Amino acid sequence: MSDSPRTLLRRLFDAAIASAQPARCVPPHLPAPPAGRLVVIGAGKASAAMARAVEDHWPWPLAGLVVTRYGHAVPCHRVEIVEAAHPVPDAAGLDAARRILDVVCGLTADDLVLCLISGGGSALLPLPADGISLADKQAVNRSLLRSGATIAEMNCVRRHLSVIKGGGLAAACHPARVLTLLISDVPGDDPIDIASGPTVADPTTCADALAIIHRHGIDAPASVIELLESGRGESVKPGDPRLGRAETRLIATPQLALEAAARVAREAGLAAHILGDAIEGEARDLGKVMAGIARQVAAHGQPFAPPCVLLSGGETTVTVRGSGRGGRNVEFLLALGIALDGHPDVHALAGDTDGVDGDDEAAGAYLAPDSLARARALGLRPVDRLADNDGHGFFGALDDAVVTGPTLTNVNDFRAILIAAPRAAGGP
Repeated sequence: MSDSPRTLLRRLFDAAIASAQPARCVPPHLPAPPAGRLVVIGAGKASAAMARAVEDHWPWPLAGLVVTRYGHAVPCHRVEIVEAAHPVPDAAGLDAARRILDVVCGLTADDLVLCLISGGGSALLPLPADGISLADKQAVNRSLLRSGATIAEMNCVRRHLSVIKGGGLAAACHPARVLTLLISDVPGDDPIDIASGPTVADPTTCADALAIIHRHGIDAPASVIELLESGRGESVKPGDPRLGRAETRLIATPQLALEAAARVAREAGLAAHILGDAIEGEARDLGKVMAGIARQVAAHGQPFAPPCVLLSGGETTVTVRGSGRGGRNVEFLLALGIALDGHPDVHALAGDTDGVDGDDEAAGAYLAPDSLARARALGLRPVDRLADNDGHGFFGALDDAVVTGPTLTNVNDFRAILIAAPRAAGGP
């Protein structure tokens, strides 16, 4: 291994991101020209880059509109790009959702809707069901984000408060054919949970959403409770004939990103082991677990012999108790560091492949054997920073933040733990 641990881990992260770039993964899935119109719509952090890839490889007429997160737009000439807020929706997203419904209104069976969906689409398409307001949806979303609910639970609630999610968008396109290209950011890659499934049937119910609200103590407005209790928020169910001409294709996934990183590690002479692409749970708890595995590898060569890299993906959660800057990847990394307590042979990097971890503009951070010692020298108590959910503040003070800027894709969290070869007896 010629690179430093920090350089190598960053190369792995960059390889994972590159594997999911729309310019690479969209063109192979473009359809044949339809007899009628091609209409391009979409939502998510990668949607603008996906639209650009379509334009670059589609010589025939097309038009449409996609909505992406502020700062994630790329120039397009035939597809209108709109920016809106994420993770808490705003009026710009509401307007974009309404306009997308207008775009697909009145299509015929000869027309084709190409729907470009990636992570973040839920917040970017916040069209409320009748009887609730954008403010109601914002309140529920904020509470969900702080509750520790899984992404599947959050999206179940979101689908039942929306006109457009849970198959609503595909239903609005009927009788046109709908082809949805998906970049997955969710554990398990279930299309119903990618941007809350705007073009796929939803098997969950209002009762399921209500149970999630009660289970996590969500302070939902009375209008939301009434909508769910009445059943008026039901989504489009399996077997609905309006979805009979809707097709979905996964074009980039967390597993493919981890495999890309593993190839880079092996080319550098390191064994690479993928522990899972759909790992969930509290970020700080996962940090403790991964620290135990890393120690076992370093001390006993079990279940893998060092030197090696342990790779994992998925989406952890954070139950917010403090007032720090988040986010889930740096929370994982800080908990990992505390549990490792300066282990000399373990380095790690964790980051969100969209370039934004929580509300901070850092993608994640790097953990070195001396990170905790350097923090203490600055007067930072790692345990206190973790209690305050301030991973970004902790690693930022050490100049160990990983900043990518908007990556224009999103295949969820990336975690890499490097365990070095055992040092010779009497060595440094």
